[in-house]
Amino acid sequence: MPDLPSSPRDATEAALFSECWDAVLSYADLCAAGSTAAAELAREAFDQGIGELRAAETDAVRGTGRRSTRLPRIPLLLAAVRTTATAWEESGQGHKLDPDLRLWLHSDQAARYTGPPLGRPVAVRGLRDLQQTDAELLWLAEAEALPLPLTARRLGLDPGTAAGELAQVRDRFRERCHRNHIDSPMDAECRSYARLLDAVTRSPAADTPGDLSRHLATCHPCAEAAACLRLHGGGLPGALAGGVIGWGGLAYLERRRRAAEVRLGAGRPDRADADPGDPVGGSGRSRVARHGLLAAAALVSLLALAVSLMPFGDGAAESAVRPDTDRPPVADPGPSLPPAPTVPPGDATSTTPRPTAAHTPEREDPDPGPEPEPQGASSGTAAPRTTAARSGPAPCQADYDLVNQWPDGFQADVTVTAQHPLDSWNVGFTFGEGQRVTQMWDASAGQDGPRVTATAADYNKTVAAGGKIAFGFIASWSGTNSPPTGITLNGRACASR
Repeated sequence: MPDLPSSPRDATEAALFSECWDAVLSYADLCAAGSTAAAELAREAFDQGIGELRAAETDAVRGTGRRSTRLPRIPLLLAAVRTTATAWEESGQGHKLDPDLRLWLHSDQAARYTGPPLGRPVAVRGLRDLQQTDAELLWLAEAEALPLPLTARRLGLDPGTAAGELAQVRDRFRERCHRNHIDSPMDAECRSYARLLDAVTRSPAADTPGDLSRHLATCHPCAEAAACLRLHGGGLPGALAGGVIGWGGLAYLERRRRAAEVRLGAGRPDRADADPGDPVGGSGRSRVARHGLLAAAALVSLLALAVSLMPFGDGAAESAVRPDTDRPPVADPGPSLPPAPTVPPGDATSTTPRPTAAHTPEREDPDPGPEPEPQGASSGTAAPRTTAARSGPAPCQADYDLVNQWPDGFQADVTVTAQHPLDSWNVGFTFGEGQRVTQMWDASAGQDGPRVTATAADYNKTVAAGGKIAFGFIASWSGTNSPPTGITLNGRACASR
């Protein structure tokens, strides 16, 4: 059985390690055509990215006299996923990638990420220009949606002053993006708008002149710069993700945001002895439960990486992994830093797995009825909770929200409130007009004819009594786009509002 981290520093590094892996696997799942390919892509990219981190840290220890201009940990690893996907496409393994990603990899937009440095997105250039701690703070708080007190603790900052530091970092990022935009090769029209663009993005009250608005609608580099320069309005996370990741950036942000919300809201009930310093502990909030474990396909490689690569914090090059310590990459421990729990051997976690034929039934209902038998259960699995009869009031309340709609597609959210605690869940619903789900986050999508099944991810499969299950998706439609019917939770009908 792996050892626990032996110090708060070890626990912090283990948390950073698991956050990085969780982010890589989440993006790889977007990029790949299936769960097996996603695990393979994540492992290969993680190995490549960690190698780059190690090389940069070694150079820093040797005192080369140059300030590191590498990206923060998670952006660097996400860029490694894109680089690995590109290598797959070039080596004849493109069939393992998402078809839309393959088209993007052959586009002019993709070429910008590997072309001349001055032609790359200003967001990635601005992030590289920041000091490492500043860049880490900006990415974790804005793109990963981590609570600011937790982000501060991860980076060794004072939580009491973190908000002020983040505001200063945002301003520094804006300054560097403005400078990089001015330094970029641009035509006369773009250069004529550069000062005006800087002025109108400084104040939320400033109106955008019509001619500048029309220019931004047709000039992608200037529109990217505007997103980085406009710190108000909530567009900074999208600017960061678009500049660093490229394809799938907004979908990645949505996954990370929803994952953070689930971690904050689906933990154990508050305890009297909760740590008052825990940003999600204390009165009226839940302590976050740890995830399940990494997918079995990725576990062996990940454990090997954990032993050989941890720790890899800012002082990682000065320390070495003790030979008697086997610290596993515990998947996304959530927003608190108590000593990491021991990982039972044989378990695995995964972020947003692809749909499978077998689903684990509710804890409150040991009779799975027509559903398949749960797979991979061990003799140590806890017994189901109190049995609830299939008759009587509906065990759940379902809400369907049409977020956005366009001529051939739409985005929607589904929220299900469970009356009873769950160890895992799947939500089913039926479309009546031929709608087809093309992408889903915070759950794995499966569709058989009109029937859609959303299966829990490992990080949100545990639900407390009265807790909410939330996921979103993008789908195609034509003719009529009526709401789905027959929403069920683990095979049992939900009441709809």
